[in-house]
Amino acid sequence: MTQLGIGLIGTGFMGKCHALAWNAVRPTFGGDLSRPKLTMVCAGTEAEAEEAATAFGIGRWTLDWREVVADPAVAAVSIAAPNHLHCEIALAALAAGKHVWCEKPMAISLADAEAMAAAAATAPGRTIIGYNYVQNPLLRQARRLIREGGIGRVTQFRCCMDEDFMAEAATPWGLKDDRRSGYGVLDDFGSHMVGLAHFLVGEIAEVAAVCDRPFASRPVTAGSAEVREVETHDIASALLRFASGVTGSLAASRAAWGRKSGLCFEVHGDRGTIRFDQERPNEIHLFVAGEDPATGGFRRILAGPQHPPYDAFCPAPGHGLGFNDLKVIEARHFLRVIAGAEPAVFDFAEGVKVERVVHALARSAAERRWIEVAGA
Repeated sequence: MTQLGIGLIGTGFMGKCHALAWNAVRPTFGGDLSRPKLTMVCAGTEAEAEEAATAFGIGRWTLDWREVVADPAVAAVSIAAPNHLHCEIALAALAAGKHVWCEKPMAISLADAEAMAAAAATAPGRTIIGYNYVQNPLLRQARRLIREGGIGRVTQFRCCMDEDFMAEAATPWGLKDDRRSGYGVLDDFGSHMVGLAHFLVGEIAEVAAVCDRPFASRPVTAGSAEVREVETHDIASALLRFASGVTGSLAASRAAWGRKSGLCFEVHGDRGTIRFDQERPNEIHLFVAGEDPATGGFRRILAGPQHPPYDAFCPAPGHGLGFNDLKVIEARHFLRVIAGAEPAVFDFAEGVKVERVVHALARSAAERRWIEVAGA
């Protein structure tokens, strides 16, 4: 069995997700895959690096991501670093012949995303973007239903994504308030929503958006009277027109009290509707027109072994998969992409299409008008 050396850059929330996924993927899916081995980890401090190395059985650590990229024992790089570092790391890794799994957003500028896609087009390494929600077996089932005409001709797409981690005015100023991290909610949530729209319905061609800052400033530290200006947006809404002519809408907030993982969508067709809520990730709801009105309605479809690769985790339906399980599925997908066994759902070429929409949304909000998505 071929061993694939993995270099992990970043040890925060997403870095931990990547590490858990790499350590779990082969025990979960068996021996038809290369055997990934976490070889080196890069963190921001010695304490963070040592802790991650010990927790995940990683032999070496560094504070310089360039050492990870240059290491001949590293064949694939997991980029879970802050957003503004994605482009530089990815370009260096591709130039070194590495495979790259980069977390979303792809980059904080469209020029950077375009450069990443151009580099990937000629590099030997394979790439994917970390849109793990589309790895949910039930979202794969939803896409199959849509493509096979299960709800007829698609007529509308609606999506919202709400959380409340920025809802408290007293939350201290952080990287997510810094323009270096990108636009804010459009990068954090909008990229997921646009990726989902492309996955389910097709490419978006035109957008009209508005963005808002519910708080103009935040304390520099907890309880401090000193404040710092918030430079990103926490709320966004948009109208969409797909290349197919289908219309849709997006609504996103990082300041929506009570919402924890509120990624919800509805796809309407001329013969039915599919709806989903990430806070209940192991069910989708399907309505098919033509049933007896007295007994008809939405029916709940629970995840089970009949929705691969759920069966690799659990033999019984309804027991459920979680967020980190989707990362394990994504790691397996990446291994199969590297092996040439399947195409990437979101490689850098597809990822830059999402970025073009995100940047068109930001431009639309700034210019207060409809914007055509370049290249759509």
